[in-house]
Amino acid sequence: MYVVKTIAEVRAHVAAWRKQGKTVGLVTTMGYLHEGHQSLIKKSVEENNRTVVTIFVNPMQFGPTEDLESYPRDLEKDLKLCEETGARLVFAPDPEEMYEEGFVSYVDMNGLTNHLCGLSRPIHFRGVCTVVNKFFNIVQPDRAYFGQKDAQQLAVIKRMVKDLNMNVEVIGCPIVREEDGLAMSSRNTYMDEKEHKAALILSRSLLLGKKIINDGEKDPKKVTEKMIELINSEPMAEIDYVEIVNNETMEAVDKIQGEILCAIAVKINNKVRLIDNFIMNVR
Repeated sequence: MYVVKTIAEVRAHVAAWRKQGKTVGLVTTMGYLHEGHQSLIKKSVEENNRTVVTIFVNPMQFGPTEDLESYPRDLEKDLKLCEETGARLVFAPDPEEMYEEGFVSYVDMNGLTNHLCGLSRPIHFRGVCTVVNKFFNIVQPDRAYFGQKDAQQLAVIKRMVKDLNMNVEVIGCPIVREEDGLAMSSRNTYMDEKEHKAALILSRSLLLGKKIINDGEKDPKKVTEKMIELINSEPMAEIDYVEIVNNETMEAVDKIQGEILCAIAVKINNKVRLIDNFIMNVR
C-alpha cells in the first residue's frame, strides 16, 4: 500500500493503473477510522481493481465554534486498517496541499443544503462539496463510496455529480452500528460511559418512529412528536432536529409515502452532536 501526501503522487499512481486497464474506487474520510469506514473500503475493494482512501480533516467544513482542533486523529491506526482492508493507496494531504494560498474557488449548492444539518451548520456543505469535488478531480475514480449515516451529505454529493456531469458513480452504503445500536462515528470517542448510554436514545427513537410508520401512521408530525417525546425523556439529550423528509430533495413531506428519510441530530450533554437516520419506501 502506498501512502502519499501530494496531488502529483496520487495522479501518477492512478495514471499507471489506468494504463493497465484497472478500475479505481474512492473512499473519502476525515480519518480516525472505524468499522463504518472499513465497510466502505471493503465494498470498494470488492467492486474495483484499486481503492484509494483519502484521510483529510477538512477545515472548510467546520464552523468557527466547531471541533476542528479537537477532532480525533490517529494516522498510524488508520493506515493499518486501510492496509488490512485492501486499500492500495492512501492520500493524506496537509491543508496547504488541498488549499493553496489565495484559494477562492468553492462548490456551493442551494435547496438540498437548506434543510436538516444545513440549518445549524450553514457553511458545512460548501466545504463538503468543495473538498469532494477536488478529490474527484484528483483521483478521477470510477466509483465513490459514502455511508448512509450522513444521508443528507450522500444526497448532496449525488446531486452535485448529476448537476455537474461528473463521470463517477456514487454508491451509498448501510449504516454500521455498535453492538448496542449506536451508529458508529469518530465523535463517539468524545463520550464517557454515561454519555454513551444516553446517546442510545437516538437509535431507540428511530426504532420507535419506524414502528409507528409500519403500524400505518401516515402523518409525519404524529411520528416525530412521539420521537421527540422519547428523546426529551433523556436528560442529557438536546434536540437539533427530528425530521421526516423526501430522501431525494430533503424537503419536508406532508404525508408519509414514497421514499422518505427520517433523520435526527441530537447533542449529548451539550458536548457531542450525533446524527442518525433511517430510510423507508412507504407504499
